[in-house]
Amino acid sequence: MIAISSHHASKRILLRGACAAVLALGLSACSTNRPDRMSTGSISPAVSHSYDQMNMDQLRQAEASVGASYARNPKDRNTGLNYANILMMTGKNAQALAVMQQVAIAYPADREVLAAYGKSQAAAGQLEQALNTIQRAQTPDRPDWRLYSAEGAVLDQLGRSNEARTKYRQALDLKPNDPSILSNLGMSYVLQNDPRTAETYLRSAAGQPGADSRIRQNLALVVGLQGRFEEAQKIATQELSPQQAQANLTYLRGMLSQQNAWSQLSDKNKKTEVR
Repeated sequence: MIAISSHHASKRILLRGACAAVLALGLSACSTNRPDRMSTGSISPAVSHSYDQMNMDQLRQAEASVGASYARNPKDRNTGLNYANILMMTGKNAQALAVMQQVAIAYPADREVLAAYGKSQAAAGQLEQALNTIQRAQTPDRPDWRLYSAEGAVLDQLGRSNEARTKYRQALDLKPNDPSILSNLGMSYVLQNDPRTAETYLRSAAGQPGADSRIRQNLALVVGLQGRFEEAQKIATQELSPQQAQANLTYLRGMLSQQNAWSQLSDKNKKTEVR
């Protein structure tokens, strides 16, 4: 049996604390005027809109508008998917889960719906249920790379990183060099306190066509975790305002310098082996 020592668990908590949660990790989520959209990367929103570019005030307006549409027709697939996505981005995970439960009831065989349902379960802390939902959506004869990547993200949340990376590599076999999968794989290494390896994957992800802001903010995160704050700030400011980028780096620097926590955990790790 593998017994995870308390200092190792503390290190994982510190990494989560540096930017809040595991699903969709990104420095942008630390800023007070930006929505929480953290992921080892991402189980991507099933219906793509420009929500990722909105600040919190804009998201609240979108929430009201899409929520009104959902109230008029709660069985509309795309409206339900969009509404649940916005609710998660504004931190209303329990409500998002309730919405996705209704959408999943109406579309029980829709793999995109099941993937989004799994995302909402994971965001609400129902990790085992999320894993079951995503696995149920996957079909061996028609495997979906998005579902493999989503499954990996949940496995990472459960601390099953080796299994998670297997799923990410299965996803890459189906979708080579996809930036979201590479980002997930990189963030998996962050959770295992290996930011150097994480940086390799995240630099590859950021250099791929279609890489979005969240991936580049993930790269800024892992660079910052290695103490290279000026470089991290340069990466972050490419797409964030200087004020937002500075707030993110200040937050991260503060988290890692509290009572010299990172160094203390690192030293303790050298003295105590995980058995």
